Amino acid sequence: MANVYKTMAGGIFLTFVTAWLFANTPALLSLILDVKTGSPTMLGWIVMFSPLALVLLMGFKMDSMSHGKAAGIFYLISGLIGASMSSIFLVYTDFSIVQVFLVTSISFAALSLYGYTSKKDLSGIASFLFMGLIGIVAASILNIFIGSGALQFVITIIGVLVFAGLTATDTQRIKSDFIRTGGAISPAAEALGLYLNFINLFQMLLSLMGERE
Repeated sequence: MANVYKTMAGGIFLTFVTAWLFANTPALLSLILDVKTGSPTMLGWIVMFSPLALVLLMGFKMDSMSHGKAAGIFYLISGLIGASMSSIFLVYTDFSIVQVFLVTSISFAALSLYGYTSKKDLSGIASFLFMGLIGIVAASILNIFIGSGALQFVITIIGVLVFAGLTATDTQRIKSDFIRTGGAISPAAEALGLYLNFINLFQMLLSLMGERE
């Protein structure tokens, strides 16, 4: 379990370092973002959607994938998400980003601790939360083309609740898998879900609480 959390923390660190590096290196930023229009370049769209393909790959191949390969894909996902998140350093103040990061970290720790220690079986709400997640992904993709502020606000509010719930249920599931298999789990594969919960929770809280430049 400690390795799962350490792997997740490493992915989060890589994500924010990559995001900061791209945001502060014009040559790198111009590869993924048209600075004149603020729209993603062709490479930017690829960087934005390739993590989804890699997440699906890990999901389908997790049983046959070595720990080393799973870790490599996990950190590749973390870096790509970091590059696509680089615009937060252009939109929000540095203090605001740090502040929301701390809020997210405390909230995540509390939710994960609840999932780890709770005697209540949370698997019953996991399927409901997964359906909510699918709805959020579909609505978010649709809103890329619509650009509705009202829809984005609704997505954000629901997203905070869904990813908060998933943090607790995923933690309990990982603990159960760890006990059931005698510790024979892939830290990177198990850390991926927690990592995605953290990143999405951070982004949604930032859109609600962040102070813009």
